[in-house]
Amino acid sequence: MSMDSLTDLLQDELKDLYSAENQLIKALPRMAKKAGSEKLKAALTDHLEVTKTHVERLQQIGEELDLKLTGKKCAAMEGLVEEGKEIIDEDGDDAVIDAALIGAAQRVEHYEIAAYGTVRAIAEQLGHRGAVELLQKTLDEEGAADKLLTQIAEGEVLSMASQASDGEEE
Repeated sequence: MSMDSLTDLLQDELKDLYSAENQLIKALPRMAKKAGSEKLKAALTDHLEVTKTHVERLQQIGEELDLKLTGKKCAAMEGLVEEGKEIIDEDGDDAVIDAALIGAAQRVEHYEIAAYGTVRAIAEQLGHRGAVELLQKTLDEEGAADKLLTQIAEGEVLSMASQASDGEEE
């Protein structure tokens, strides 16, 4: 694909996001299954449903722009999912594993926030108002997911993980 215009860039970025979200749909159930904290498990499970909505929104944008979203693999998400898989394969204290899962999930959220922010700005520049509205909804949801993960970490997981570490030192 040639990148000669903002339209070309928008199309490439939308395909990348479509791939990223679909990879995440496959990864989130495994992360939720590994989570020890019920709050974390619920957050990951709930975000799976939200992620499915993100895919639907991207499909809607693709239809509006007459764009086929398949055919590209998001290498960044592939790497982030692989890092999450490494945590899933680890043995250890549940709270420490949960802290690692939160870190992996937040790296995913931060990637998505950056990507959706970029795509939204490009769509806005090109005058695609419908796409801008849909992308902003998703951007807001990704930000909310990131904040929820921080609350879970600070509210229970990190203190429990710290207690596990304190027990080792004795």
